[in-house]
Amino acid sequence: MSSNPCSGAPHTIFMLGQPLRVSLSPFFERLTFMQTPQFPFRSSQAAAWIRALSVLAVVALVSACGSDDKSNSAEKTPPMVTVQEVALSDADLIQEYPARVRGAREVEVRARISGVLQERVYVEGADVKEGDILFRIFPEPMQILVKQAEAAKSNAIAEVKQAEREWERAKQLFERGALSASERDRTQSQLDFARAGLDEADALLDEAKLNLSYTNVRAPMDGSASLEVVPEGSVLAVGALLTTLVKQDPVHVIFALPERDAAMQRAAQIEDDTLNGAVTMLMADGSEYPRTGSIDFTSSSIDNATGSITLRAVFDNPDRQLIPGQFVRIRLVLKHFTDQVLLPSEAVGASGEGPQVLVVNDDSEIEIRKVKLGDILGARQIILEGVEPGDRVVVNGQVGLRAGAKVRVDGGETEQEPATDDAEE
Repeated sequence: MSSNPCSGAPHTIFMLGQPLRVSLSPFFERLTFMQTPQFPFRSSQAAAWIRALSVLAVVALVSACGSDDKSNSAEKTPPMVTVQEVALSDADLIQEYPARVRGAREVEVRARISGVLQERVYVEGADVKEGDILFRIFPEPMQILVKQAEAAKSNAIAEVKQAEREWERAKQLFERGALSASERDRTQSQLDFARAGLDEADALLDEAKLNLSYTNVRAPMDGSASLEVVPEGSVLAVGALLTTLVKQDPVHVIFALPERDAAMQRAAQIEDDTLNGAVTMLMADGSEYPRTGSIDFTSSSIDNATGSITLRAVFDNPDRQLIPGQFVRIRLVLKHFTDQVLLPSEAVGASGEGPQVLVVNDDSEIEIRKVKLGDILGARQIILEGVEPGDRVVVNGQVGLRAGAKVRVDGGETEQEPATDDAEE
């Protein structure tokens, strides 16, 4: 049977082949050296070295004994744990989706007639109002066409008047029997042709005036004008792109929901009419956009390539903080939970029998509870079964704990977290 190395009984330690007998009393009163006949020390200097090394060995042994005493004392002290008292609370299952900003309306401004671009009137990047002149096309060719159309109309009016006079004479002659029916009919047809010619001349004149008005290219709506596409002096064909107008207030934000999330959202909206499609937005720097948006469009079909459904949200943008083409993130409430047990995810452990948590009972002893898990809400886990309100669940310090182990509860229990959580993507 081995003796306790830290007791006061004598012990023999071999140092450099020299046996050193040490008696460890509380004050280390005795310290003797014995020399073996095989290794006699003839030098006093060597003996001094041995004494010094021996003292170091004794100090190390004493330190080890002190450490053992402290370890034994620590093992007797129950470990400290942090707990959270179980309580029922409400929470939202929130998901984030990548999205892109678009103008509520984006219109391409194109030339409606051919000609030479004379002038850009607007300031690139500035806001314009509906009806403002953006470009001017040289008007002279269109002015000439208007004059030609006016002359053609005057000619048509004269022909109509002549045909009407001939028709009056033909009627009189026919009544007196001096004109045949065929001649009368021919005269009437000439009047009809003249009147049709006048209508055509009217239409051509209207067209010429309309084309003349197209020499002033006007804004079709309120919006922000982009850069000019072609410079002044360019020859334009009909339909040539000149610039683009974008309506930036409000803006549309396009994003897509995975099929699973879309199904969850639809089912939740049927059960809870408070889920009205309100969304929030995160900017590129992680800050939240100060205004709330609303979903105004949901695709009626799933994209075969991505397995997702396209949605569109509308946001007011009076200060132009949102720019078309900008990438953002949309936060959408998929489901609302009421009266649920929510615990930090780190409080839930796993065993061969399934998920479990550690509960501190009234005797400060550990109980192992098997639990049934629900949805994950960000850093928290919904617990469906296994714990009850008032239970104290260990959320920190679980390592090494077993059923029945005594613990000390940290004075500050963790409080229930806010009721809104972001779901993990």
